[in-house]
Amino acid sequence: EMSEMSERSKQNVAHGLAWSYYIGYLKIVLPRLKKSMEEFSRANPNLPACRKTWKLHILVPLSCDVCDDLEKVDSNIHYVTDLTETILARGGIKKRVYKHSLYAITDEENQLWHCAVEFATPLQTLYAMSQDECAAFSREERLEQAKLFYRTLEEILKGSKECADAYRLIAYEEPEEAESHFLSREIVWHLRQEHHEIAVPERSRPHSPSTALDSAELNLQISVSDLPQPLRTDGF
Repeated sequence: EMSEMSERSKQNVAHGLAWSYYIGYLKIVLPRLKKSMEEFSRANPNLPACRKTWKLHILVPLSCDVCDDLEKVDSNIHYVTDLTETILARGGIKKRVYKHSLYAITDEENQLWHCAVEFATPLQTLYAMSQDECAAFSREERLEQAKLFYRTLEEILKGSKECADAYRLIAYEEPEEAESHFLSREIVWHLRQEHHEIAVPERSRPHSPSTALDSAELNLQISVSDLPQPLRTDGF
């Protein structure tokens, strides 16, 4: 009965996507990220290195509008190179390749910031479902699912020792009126926070720009009772 209720409200969609993203991707790549960044830094001593920003910056647009080319979205974002590949046998695929792209981002003072950044690709599934009649997924449901995806992923990563200090989630709502450098400003704001902040709990960090949403705000918008609950309580 609980499973049917969850399916009717589509609560299981974002929950499953977040776990799949973590198990099938982030848990594999994040523990290796700092080593890749260190190798790149040694090979490129001319570029400034700030170890506090040696993380995978994961963009979570609540609109679920994921683009494939960051440079086309914002001209202040420039592709530099790919970091060292991780090659593994996975699900019958030999030598499966995992890699991240490094970008140089120009701020309003023409200073360059280098970081690994990419979108949370499962959001593409939520967006596609909202466009497919078979999924019967409304725009409002998509927004709620995007928030739930963020919250679920945040909680999963907080409990992961392997991924500690190797990521930063950047959730945001795009402005109603198009801004050509909105995305680069969002990313640079987070890079500046990482550059200056001392290690403090996530919920104690300063509030992000008005266009971004931190976990506290998302907690207010989705009650705990709305989250999918386990069907059994015996630990299995």
